[in-house]
Amino acid sequence: MSKTIDYSKLTLKDALDLAILVEDEAKERYEEFAEQMETHHTIEAAQFYRFMAQNEAKHGHDLLERRQTLFGQAPSRIDRSMLWEVEAPEYEKAHAFMSPRAALEVALESEAKAWLFFDSALKYVHDPEVKRLFEELRGEEVEHKELVRKEIAKLPPDSGMADEDFVDEPVAQ
Repeated sequence: MSKTIDYSKLTLKDALDLAILVEDEAKERYEEFAEQMETHHTIEAAQFYRFMAQNEAKHGHDLLERRQTLFGQAPSRIDRSMLWEVEAPEYEKAHAFMSPRAALEVALESEAKAWLFFDSALKYVHDPEVKRLFEELRGEEVEHKELVRKEIAKLPPDSGMADEDFVDEPVAQ
């Protein structure tokens, strides 16, 4: 059964637990995308998704260390059923033959989505510590968007061909 989050009642521990789950979900999704791209021999996109998974893992680890320093092993009231695709790219965004540019654009959308999540949640947060954390996390999403934009700027223009141009027609058996 899915539970919802009442942002007005979040404690700092809850907010950290939520942020850790957001990072974990994004990391796992990027790992799934990397595996898909490797299966389809789209190595450059796979490499970028592995890079993003590592970034999400590092950020999640940093948040976990912070949580453990402040709250030890205190149980969490937040679980994965309370969120869905906060920062994780949507499943339908990955497809065979993705260009590196397309992979980066998916990541850019995901970072923008995470920024919007924290920005929207801030309207309901009352606890000053939670507010500071969400403002910090929102600011980090701005930095992450800029990082992705810089990577996009390094790429040559796409060929102009659609990904579907590389898909073979079905064959009768």
